[in-house]
Amino acid sequence: MTLPRPHPHDLLLAVAGFAIGLLLWSFGLYTTGDRVFDQRWAALVPLAVMAAMEAVRRTMPRTALAVGTLAIVADQFTNGNLVTVLMFTDVVYAAVVYGPPASARRVPYSTGLVTVAVTVGFLVWWQNAIALLVGVITGMVSFLPALTGAVVRNHREAADAARLRAGQTALLAEMDRAQAVVAERARMARELHDMVANHLSAIAIHSTAALSLDEPATTRQALTVIRENSVAGLTEMRRLIGLLRDSGGDAEPGAVPSLDALDGLIARARANGAPGGLDFVLEDTRPADAEALPAPVELAAYRIVQESLTNAVKHASPGTVTVRVGCGDGVLTVAVDSPCGKRPGPSAPGSGAGLVGMRERAELLGGEFRAAAEAAVWQVRAVLPADEKAGNDA
Repeated sequence: MTLPRPHPHDLLLAVAGFAIGLLLWSFGLYTTGDRVFDQRWAALVPLAVMAAMEAVRRTMPRTALAVGTLAIVADQFTNGNLVTVLMFTDVVYAAVVYGPPASARRVPYSTGLVTVAVTVGFLVWWQNAIALLVGVITGMVSFLPALTGAVVRNHREAADAARLRAGQTALLAEMDRAQAVVAERARMARELHDMVANHLSAIAIHSTAALSLDEPATTRQALTVIRENSVAGLTEMRRLIGLLRDSGGDAEPGAVPSLDALDGLIARARANGAPGGLDFVLEDTRPADAEALPAPVELAAYRIVQESLTNAVKHASPGTVTVRVGCGDGVLTVAVDSPCGKRPGPSAPGSGAGLVGMRERAELLGGEFRAAAEAAVWQVRAVLPADEKAGNDA
């Protein structure tokens, strides 16, 4: 069994205490006289034992208190040494401060009971005021150091708990910051994809058509569509860049797309999809006197329609693409149906990020999203809450 190594400060206290006690003993400065063991050397035994316990006050607090208690009792049967008593008070204090929690709770109560018992016992025995003085000295030697140690330990534990809470708060703040950064990056990725993919897909399809067909009229029409999509894409990019640069207030620089702009969106999709034999129809069944929807809901619905039309221009077979928008019972419904099948002419590749972005937009608002092929028709369905809470959650 390896004994714990004493703390350097405790060793210094033990050596200094023993040296001072030895100095008092050499001058014959005792605390009492006429004891059972009146030999001069007898007072050195409790002093040496107490100094040894002082050395392990921090590493072995319970052992130091138990052996120190025996040493202080033994000191009462000798001429006594003041340093032995002082070192005992420090051992009691250390037992509360450095001991296990259970011992730290028991020691103040135990020393308090010992103080009361000694006072009552001497009062019954001596029946004079000196008994009270003995009780006070006993309390100063045992109970008062234990009480001081309890106060110090409580303050230390409170400080440790405060530091722990501060560390946890800082960790939670860092986690919130990281999550906010990830969420913002995802939002920016959705915005970039929804704004750029539509225009770049149209540019890719019409540039391919212009290169593959050697007809001046077709080439001119394709270049016109390319220019229109380039200008629109640049406008959207400038709006997003302005939004990212704006650091003051909640207002966005530039108009946020809404469902009122669906007619223009359908018109652009009709121009982009005409070479592929596509026609686009909008069925807006929202009441004319309906209350305005929260901006996040309108933006999400607009982007879902925009991405659905982009996918139709890129992948749908010739036919009619129908866009239906309705509002009722506290929800906004968006449905886009486009024909499936073999597509003649040029097409643009897709990465699947559009479907992921649409689903994320709906789920962030607490809505539902579904996209699947049924009976040669690619169906996109989105149900978004149309109340104010959806706008606040977004």
